[in-house]
Amino acid sequence: MNDKPMNVLFLCTHNSARSILAEALLNHLGHGRFKAYSAGSSPRANQQPNPLGLQVLQSVGIATEGLHSKSWDAFALPGAPQMDLIITVCDNAAGETCPYWPGHPATAHWGYADPSALEGSDAQKLEAFRQTLHAIRHRLELLVDLPAASLDKLRLQSTARELAKS
Repeated sequence: MNDKPMNVLFLCTHNSARSILAEALLNHLGHGRFKAYSAGSSPRANQQPNPLGLQVLQSVGIATEGLHSKSWDAFALPGAPQMDLIITVCDNAAGETCPYWPGHPATAHWGYADPSALEGSDAQKLEAFRQTLHAIRHRLELLVDLPAASLDKLRLQSTARELAKS
């Protein structure tokens, strides 16, 4: 791997919870080795990041400025950043037909339950977001700690898919 950061795109259906958490977390943990983005296969009109997700990120000192929901189509357009790795974080997005990704990036699926789907009190919903953030953090810390040799294009896909078992 050279000095250029590895571009990682996290995909989910609406791009409001899990993919947003993963984007912010990897940008925080990546120390310049990674540049994370997120998008959704079908974000709703006027979709915004879930306020509980933003609250959980802020509570652990992770910046939320600039986070916004967007369609994955934005990353298939000319001039969009070329991805090295694309990770789906919800089962719905994993089963959908993705756009053509320039450069044929490595892909992996890291499934997480949707914390925004939890029925319950505000405290229970907030705890669901905390647990999801913790689960995502675990895998991202493993990814960030990998030696550069594990992140070359030929080994990246199998490495990312192995981390799904962690």
